[in-house]
Amino acid sequence: MNDVIAGKEALFLPSDAAARGRRGAVHLLATAIVGDTIVIYLSLAAASWIRFAGPLAKWGDPAGLPWTAYMGHVFFGTALFSFLCVHFQVYTFPQMMRFRQLASRLLRASCIWGIAYIALAYLLHFDRPLSRLYLTLAFCLATSGLLAWRFAFHRWASKAAALGHLRQRVAFVDWSPHAATLAEALVSDRRHLYEIVGCVPPAHAGYSHPPPARMRQLGAHDTLHALLQRHEIDTVIMADLNPPDGEMTDLATRCEKEMVEFKVIPSCFQSLVSGLHLETVRGIPVLGVSRLPLDNPFNSANKQIVDTAGSMLGLVLSAPLIALFGLLVYLESPGPIFYRQQRLGRDGRPFWLYKLRSMRPDAERDGKVGWTRANDPRRLRVGAFMRRWNIDETPQFWNVLRGDMSLVGPRPERPELIVNFKESIPHYNARHNIKPGITGWAQVNGYRGDTDLTERVRHDLHYIENWSVLFDVQIMLQTFFRQKNAC
Repeated sequence: MNDVIAGKEALFLPSDAAARGRRGAVHLLATAIVGDTIVIYLSLAAASWIRFAGPLAKWGDPAGLPWTAYMGHVFFGTALFSFLCVHFQVYTFPQMMRFRQLASRLLRASCIWGIAYIALAYLLHFDRPLSRLYLTLAFCLATSGLLAWRFAFHRWASKAAALGHLRQRVAFVDWSPHAATLAEALVSDRRHLYEIVGCVPPAHAGYSHPPPARMRQLGAHDTLHALLQRHEIDTVIMADLNPPDGEMTDLATRCEKEMVEFKVIPSCFQSLVSGLHLETVRGIPVLGVSRLPLDNPFNSANKQIVDTAGSMLGLVLSAPLIALFGLLVYLESPGPIFYRQQRLGRDGRPFWLYKLRSMRPDAERDGKVGWTRANDPRRLRVGAFMRRWNIDETPQFWNVLRGDMSLVGPRPERPELIVNFKESIPHYNARHNIKPGITGWAQVNGYRGDTDLTERVRHDLHYIENWSVLFDVQIMLQTFFRQKNAC
């Protein structure tokens, strides 16, 4: 890991050509807000023109209205859409540099806007009745316009970040393995708005994790006041949560006086860190892990609706496939065409998982339980084809409809195989916080069957922390269009 950092030595040196990160971030935010507002306004105005003066002017009964008569609707719709963009945190810096997450938030804001627009127009009794055709045009134009504009803006911002024009200058105080991992991530991902200037090494003796040799050492702890000014530091990251008494408080106070952002690496929270939140109980700050995307009832309801509708549709569409391949399985290997296994679901509760049988009926006659392997000799010829195209998984739509599983989620495992995993694999049981899925982020990235369990868990946690409807759709599309190794 240190070699990765060492190979990027130039990234730790201050750059005279780099603009101040804080000003660049403010300009980036202002550009996004102004650009979004203009795109929304032009989209709604264009919808009004198309409906009342353009190609659709004679459609239905527009009552002879000039297109400018809808300008009140246009201004109101623009203000409402802009408010919802703020509500869905479209203007936070991490989202602005991650287009997929940003697109998911924009789509959610757009859907809520359409519903709210209709409801408020009805409740407020506008002078001009709200045209359904206008609303449809406005929704399509505003949504597509925002996505197109933000995609272009994202490309420009990513390029500007890669060139260092939008970065905040960062200094580490103390060092730890987690600080090394963070530094590597900042160096390797040019979309991050951070430029590493260097490190202030630990002040206390006996420290077991010194910074790498090529990491620029800025100076001693007792000269931190001068270092912050000399190197124009925007952000200080505290890498050690166990400094000598008073050191962290003094550092946070110093950063506050110098108007420097102060951050800490919560090394005691290494799973589900995106769920960290701070609450106050009688003035006492309490930091904990609880708020994840699917902890939100609205998100959970959305996922349940998609699961129910998707499983019903999946059962209907897959019925001919199940019948055809069930017949092929029986012709090659007489016996039951369905196979069930006990798996662990949400909160570690067991359930029966159903599949089309892809192996011989006596595949586990010796009583040994294990994962399938590439070119497994127990596998049927038709079973190899089914596994390649995930056809053997189609009966699991019934598990989804029953509520045992979701369309997308961590893959459920057999209790016999994972009895000791919670002790040997970090954060393994955290993946049981949500329902398991027919497919998942780990599976579409190749981690299925007898593969690296640590990487599989890491991908599952990434999915849990970054869930969105758009992310689920992406995974389902990748499942259909990517051929993976057999499970």
